[in-house]
Amino acid sequence: MAVENSAFASIPEALTTPLFEKEAGIEEKEDEPETMPSFTTESVCLSGSLEGVFTTDTTDIFQKSCNNNRSLQSKLAAKEAEAAARSQRKKAGQGTSSGWDKGRCGLGRVKRRRQRYVEKNGRCNVQHGNVRETYRYLTDIFTTLVDLNWRCSLFVFVMAYAVTWLFFGAIWWLIAYCRGDLEHLEDETWTPCVNNVNGFVSAFLFSIETETTIGYGHRVITDQCPEGTVLLLLQAILGSMVNAFMVGCMFVKISQPNKRAETLVFSRNAVISLRDDKLCLMFRVGDLRSSHIVGANIRAKLIKSKQTQEGEFIPLDQTDISVGFETGDDRLFLVSPLVISHEIDPRSPFWDVSQAQLEKDDFEIVVILEGMVEATGMTCQARSSYLAEEVLWGHRFTPMMSLADGFFDVDYSAFHQTFEVDTPSCSARELSLAAARLEAHLYWSISSQLDEPKWDRPGIGLNLIGFSGTNSSANGKKGTGLTGLSGLPGTKTKERKEEFGQDERNGSLTTEPSESETLGMENKN
Repeated sequence: MAVENSAFASIPEALTTPLFEKEAGIEEKEDEPETMPSFTTESVCLSGSLEGVFTTDTTDIFQKSCNNNRSLQSKLAAKEAEAAARSQRKKAGQGTSSGWDKGRCGLGRVKRRRQRYVEKNGRCNVQHGNVRETYRYLTDIFTTLVDLNWRCSLFVFVMAYAVTWLFFGAIWWLIAYCRGDLEHLEDETWTPCVNNVNGFVSAFLFSIETETTIGYGHRVITDQCPEGTVLLLLQAILGSMVNAFMVGCMFVKISQPNKRAETLVFSRNAVISLRDDKLCLMFRVGDLRSSHIVGANIRAKLIKSKQTQEGEFIPLDQTDISVGFETGDDRLFLVSPLVISHEIDPRSPFWDVSQAQLEKDDFEIVVILEGMVEATGMTCQARSSYLAEEVLWGHRFTPMMSLADGFFDVDYSAFHQTFEVDTPSCSARELSLAAARLEAHLYWSISSQLDEPKWDRPGIGLNLIGFSGTNSSANGKKGTGLTGLSGLPGTKTKERKEEFGQDERNGSLTTEPSESETLGMENKN
């Protein structure tokens, strides 16, 4: 509802102001000219200049000075100013929050768009600038032409033939012009160098027929022109070289093995979860073709900047990630999709990476699959990469193979799908320490229950013996609840009931001595 303030110069203050949209966030109450209402922190005071400056101070003195005898026009202006300010703050907040993303733990983190070193399609995102020795590209002109994109390759292909045809056509026309063949076109007694060449167009057509060995038979060279014979041999040889070079470039470009990599697919995300009670980094790779990759092997690199102890900054430092090189698991039989696993051990660069650290870390994992194409015998390489935000903690890949009637059916619709599993959020180091503590706790508990000695190493006089009954010591005195650590071999153990109890203490359990131990101690005493 809009109100024209110019049409209502004097409006009683008892009238209420119109309601605005919810984005304004304030509902105006009726003004009472005599009694001042109690204002909250949402009350807005607009300065007299209406320059968009407002405050949320709620003191009564300031409220009275700003709200006494305020007209409807000033109230509307205040509401509009506040709505504009709120919309600006909202836009600014959205612009700021666009750099934030909700982490996998539900915690907010700064989402910085990292520049990829290797794109998902395998293209290396590196451009070489300020290369002054450009002549090196011409020394390997064949590789240079093969590496060109298709638009440039087709342009070079067409221009190579067109230039040679025009060049030799111009020479044929020049020979005819110099010999005077163009001046004796109507003279039947004149023997030209090339019959039926009466201009540049006909000379150009004769050049095309000669180089492509078409030979229509209308334009032929005569034996009265030795220079034409030499030029014919030269064009035939040079034309064969151009054909071999350009056709070879196009053939190699068409049959490049990197096109075979288009049917080698990598999973969209990598995952970290438990496998055999160990944290593992995993990703999936598959081959869409029926013809297989022979001798396929895979390797992975961690791309991360680091600073040495001497203060040297190394951008994009490359670290090997073991995917089974020692055990031979990196050599793949890629008939069906495989899950490649990297065990996070003390040699792994992810040994100290926890789930919280992964949310803040900045790195890139580059995976490289190499092998020989079965159809052509050429080596093929497929590449992909995973950023830190593309590594899912606590996920596992969905199975995609099922047993059908007489064959194994692979459902590629589940190739990129994952599902959550219970995974500890600590790092592999912390998980290993916790497992070691648990194993030690179980060892001491079981060994105490079986009345086995804990430490019995020669040269180390630490023997943990638990007593809960009445034992006789060397001086004939009796002690109860004797549990402790003996000193060097031959020394006697003192009563330490006040330090060790009947229950488990520090990973051990006190038990009663066995009959054999009691008899041995009595004989010794």
